[in-house]
Amino acid sequence: MPTTALDGLAQVNTLATHTALSAWSWGGDFLIVIVLFTVFFLFARYVGRGPFVGLLVALYAGYATYAAIPAAYTKLIPTAPPLTAFFSHVGIYAGFTFVAYLILRRIVVSDFLFIGLLGFVFLSFAGAGFLLALAYHVFPTAAVYTFTPAVDLLFAPTQYFFWWFIAPIVGLFFLAR
Repeated sequence: MPTTALDGLAQVNTLATHTALSAWSWGGDFLIVIVLFTVFFLFARYVGRGPFVGLLVALYAGYATYAAIPAAYTKLIPTAPPLTAFFSHVGIYAGFTFVAYLILRRIVVSDFLFIGLLGFVFLSFAGAGFLLALAYHVFPTAAVYTFTPAVDLLFAPTQYFFWWFIAPIVGLFFLAR
């Protein structure tokens, strides 16, 4: 069937509009993942291999310390209003992670490590996934922030928590040489 130039142009316009709207929708759905990934990636590129590995391991050390807080002390953490409760939990975790990072950045030296660009990309994505998994399953995030349904599919199921939790350490095992 012969088409005119205007018909062809209309088809191209429809395709471009649909593709642009799909990309915009996808970007909006995964904005939290994209922002966290970018923060991890820029941190890795700025500070180098050793401190980046130290940060990833400090995330685990911070969670281990956070999870080991005795029940008597958890009663001191505010539970209302929801925003205060959220920032209290995240602040405690961030404090433990920061102290662990200060220790680990001195221990992990980059002279003995090599992680390529694709390794940084994967580890940055795995680190972002780790933090989002903690946000879904450990911190009281639901009362403060509503994730998009697309992000819910990746992080909300409890059986996915384990896989997101181990992704950075497994990535370090295979990608750091």
